[in-house]
Amino acid sequence: MGQSGTILTSSEGTSWTERTSGISEYLNGVTYGNGLFVTVGHNGTILTSSDGTSWDNRTFGTTEILYGVTYGNGLFVTVGYPGTNLTGYPGTILTSPDGTTWDNRTSGTLLVLVGVTYGNGTFVTVGQSGTILTSPDGTTWDNRTSARSKDLYEVTYGNGLFVTVGKSGTIFTSSDGTSWTERDSGISGSGKFLYGVTYGNGLFVTVGTGTIRTSSDGISWTERTSGTTWSLYGVTYGNGLFVTVGGSGILLTSPDGLYWTERTSGTSEDLRGVIHSQ
Repeated sequence: MGQSGTILTSSEGTSWTERTSGISEYLNGVTYGNGLFVTVGHNGTILTSSDGTSWDNRTFGTTEILYGVTYGNGLFVTVGYPGTNLTGYPGTILTSPDGTTWDNRTSGTLLVLVGVTYGNGTFVTVGQSGTILTSPDGTTWDNRTSARSKDLYEVTYGNGLFVTVGKSGTIFTSSDGTSWTERDSGISGSGKFLYGVTYGNGLFVTVGTGTIRTSSDGISWTERTSGTTWSLYGVTYGNGLFVTVGGSGILLTSPDGLYWTERTSGTSEDLRGVIHSQ
């Protein structure tokens, strides 16, 4: 999913079909849980689908820009900011047990929240200026420190480890979501970004400004050949395949995270997120 309400689906990750979202808003994040796809975006946009084909509008009716969404412990959680200003307004956290009815939660931060995940009994959300918040239930949130002020864009959980990535190639890892350790991504320069990260088949994969990097432990990272200069924004793993998406409809797949093949997405719109219904 991505720009202009674009939604694409695929049963195998190689051939893609465009679906009707019924909206023109930017879609920023997507997740799957409890038999339901949920995608979120600008102006409080929330869409749900049981099959990825037909979508229902559950828009929150606010100016919220929603960036990330996840599912865990019987709860959908989406994060963002009010859309009025980048700072000075509480970071947005909404929760829902069914994807239809959403409640506003107190984040306790005035910074933008971008990525969110669930693992090891803990929700973790990350964002502007190194912000990291954790919650056992999605309702009450605690502020953690990343010891660095670089923006964080995404967070994932796998193999007993949380991994978050962001601006200037920033990577942090944590076993509990509370204490975080910075790792060397091998990326230098303020113009380099890591936007997405996932875990699958024993491998962490992070993507960004024309780059793909992999790690078996979240600590040591190896650059892979992406074959594109487009920014890659989202990455997921499912059905034996890694899939990453990005600018101008770029879509790449890999069975192992090491070697990547470009696929035809059928759109020139930016693609921001991708998920598998496993």
